[in-house]
Amino acid sequence: MVAQILVVDDDPVQRRLLKHAIEQHGHEPHMAENGRVGLEYLKDVVDRIDVVVLDLMMPEMNGLEFMAALANLGTDIPVIVQTGQGGIETVVEAMRAGAFDFVVKPVSPERLGSAIGNALKLDQKEARAKAGRRSRSSHVRFSDIVSASPAMDRVIDLARRAAHSDIPVVLEGESGVGKEMIAKAIQAGSDRSGKPFITVNCGAIPANLVESILFGHEKGAFTGATERHVGKFAEADGGTLFLDEIGDLPLDTQVKLLRAVQSGEIETVGARQTQKVDVRLISATNKDLIEEVKAGRFREDLYYRLNVYPIAIPSLRKRKEDIPVLVRALAERLAHEQKLPQPLGVSPRALALLTAYDWPGNIRQLENAMFRAVVLAQGHELDVEDFPQIAAQVPGYSINADGAISWGGPVRHQPPMLVEKQPRVFPDFSERYETQEAAMPRSGEKDADIIPSLGDDGDVRTLAEVEEQLIRFALKFYRGQMSQVARKLGIGRSTLYRKLKDYDIDPDHPFRDVA
Repeated sequence: MVAQILVVDDDPVQRRLLKHAIEQHGHEPHMAENGRVGLEYLKDVVDRIDVVVLDLMMPEMNGLEFMAALANLGTDIPVIVQTGQGGIETVVEAMRAGAFDFVVKPVSPERLGSAIGNALKLDQKEARAKAGRRSRSSHVRFSDIVSASPAMDRVIDLARRAAHSDIPVVLEGESGVGKEMIAKAIQAGSDRSGKPFITVNCGAIPANLVESILFGHEKGAFTGATERHVGKFAEADGGTLFLDEIGDLPLDTQVKLLRAVQSGEIETVGARQTQKVDVRLISATNKDLIEEVKAGRFREDLYYRLNVYPIAIPSLRKRKEDIPVLVRALAERLAHEQKLPQPLGVSPRALALLTAYDWPGNIRQLENAMFRAVVLAQGHELDVEDFPQIAAQVPGYSINADGAISWGGPVRHQPPMLVEKQPRVFPDFSERYETQEAAMPRSGEKDADIIPSLGDDGDVRTLAEVEEQLIRFALKFYRGQMSQVARKLGIGRSTLYRKLKDYDIDPDHPFRDVA
């Protein structure tokens, strides 16, 4: 379906890039150079526009004022806002004003296409029915994974490639990020689809029973073995064995696991002969296995056998773009499971609150919070009052004696799009990805905050060379916000655009020349 997308942005370079990205996805873009022009345009064709892509920082009428005016028109067109900073204050305000989703500049065509696709699905009853049908299915496809962030797109791409072979995979990430779901999707996308998928939580098995549970035992093999037991390896024969929390395996069991991985044979406890098995192994851990190897708690030879194809899954606080999409999908699915008479919506205020929270328990914690809210819901839409435990932990929100929740202003804590500095309980595997948000200038790199006065030949550099490098640095530092770049450099925007052309600078990738 060809959708009509209205782009409201005062930056001509951004409009050109957005127009190209929208056309890439087969939609028709309409351009407006500021909020007032966009609003006047909408008044005439409001029934034809499917999605609005809106810049928040514009002269005359900013994005928040535009959304307020849009609400007065009585239309519910989904609005995707663009923010150059990605600060939580901006995100909260935009989502409270009714934004459907937000993207951080410079936005990739893939991320923009995903956001538009999700917005177009907003009112599709078929999507709600599909969410209900697959609610607790053990068969998970890659298309079932709800995601809108570039970081998760990379994870899914790596997982799709892994599905085409039997290569051992290690899924790294904090508890609750969805490692088992990715493992199931790999199984469903492989030649072993439809074969057994057996899960073993290595951290939940008593140490003295690990070997028996994994490899099985014969009757009378030890005291209490009153009958023969088939191990998980044998159960998974022909399919996939998912070893969750592999870092908790005892060292003596790791020896037998290494042999099973190397030879494809298992030795049942009490048996006289080994047994051949055909098992695809996917492991998961919330620990840093390299550190476990250094500490002597994990065998180095087993590590290199298992860690052939590692996939690091970022925490939810590192992919805030996913939260609104996950919240809506969970609301649909849980409402269906609880047999509510009609679908359950989520208010912009609630989306703003849930996006502001850091979710230390990741998706598992989000799902639990949504389940509680859906079960106790009184109306047809979830609001901030349905999430009192979350509001109590987010600075800026307060709960009065009657249980009503109010927002007292900007949320004063670290923006979610920036790299966090505080220590964590689990290793931050998500930082292995070079994200747009984390790509800030660092000393010693090409875009460092020290611009040398001397060139490689030892002579003083020309003014043009220094000016070019300063412009590139400013574009990187202010994340492509042309108005702010021009203002900080003390030049007009028209002058800035001319210099971009003179120096062949791509504003989206300042340290890569225009092709």
